[in-house]
Amino acid sequence: MADGFALKFISGKYQGGEFPLKGDKQLIIGRSSELDMVLVEDMVSRKHAKISIAGGKISIEDLGSTNGTFVNGEKVKTSRLKEGVRILIGTSILKLVRAGAGAVDLSDAQVKQNLEQVAAVQSQRQTRTAMTGKLEEVPLPDLLQLFHTSKKNGVLVVTNEREAKIYLRQGKIYYAVIDDNHELGPAKSFNRIIQWEIGEFELRPPDTQEFMTELDEPTEGLLMEALRQLDEFKRIQPSLPPLDQTITLSVPMEAPLRDLQADELDVLQLVINWGNLQGVFDHAAQDDVAVGTVVMTLLERGYVRAA
Repeated sequence: MADGFALKFISGKYQGGEFPLKGDKQLIIGRSSELDMVLVEDMVSRKHAKISIAGGKISIEDLGSTNGTFVNGEKVKTSRLKEGVRILIGTSILKLVRAGAGAVDLSDAQVKQNLEQVAAVQSQRQTRTAMTGKLEEVPLPDLLQLFHTSKKNGVLVVTNEREAKIYLRQGKIYYAVIDDNHELGPAKSFNRIIQWEIGEFELRPPDTQEFMTELDEPTEGLLMEALRQLDEFKRIQPSLPPLDQTITLSVPMEAPLRDLQADELDVLQLVINWGNLQGVFDHAAQDDVAVGTVVMTLLERGYVRAA
């Protein structure tokens, strides 16, 4: 049965609130004040989408909205909904979840009152953006896919202990930077940001700043490459020292330097110059996986050692 499910707002005005689904009925979502779920914003049509519950099955239908309805990053006309799916309507991302205890017993008026209380708290927390959330609720690759499909413009700011920015133009990622360190380059920065699994995000308005270089790859290609590198880095990481641990030349060095390839010599020079893995990664021309693989080889063959 559909009872026991709810739509949880994981981004947007009502972030953190839940709208319980009850019985075999229809739920109309839109900007018009007389609807079941009211989302007052320019990107939401007066009657935007309809969620139907029949025979224990839940589905969503777009009602000819201007900006579309998206399920797990795909623009849909109609779609069956299963637990865990994410729905994007305007700047709100909703997730189909199991309802909290007692949630399905609330009256419609109580549900709306609870959501307005959530919205009041949200409005005090944010003034610059209408779209915020947590990476724990929406993994970054999923979020970027949603933005790509819905052709969002703006700067996605992600914060944990550091601050990252991903620049979007009609949903396409054209630049990325961490802590405003532009020397790292947009590709390497983006590949590192994708590794973040914890933090908060907000979509800020577009930035007119121009950059010396932009990312040319399509969003799907950037995401696929970043996720490939993430898998590869997880594979080699156990063989590497911590990023801040000192790495030095082995003394005495028994392995002959003439046996090293040019790229290996370049990484060896970076070890001499910077003395730890973080410095080597940050100043190498290659991506982190390629550099980490070379460092692992230098350690195994006895050219360098972790102090």
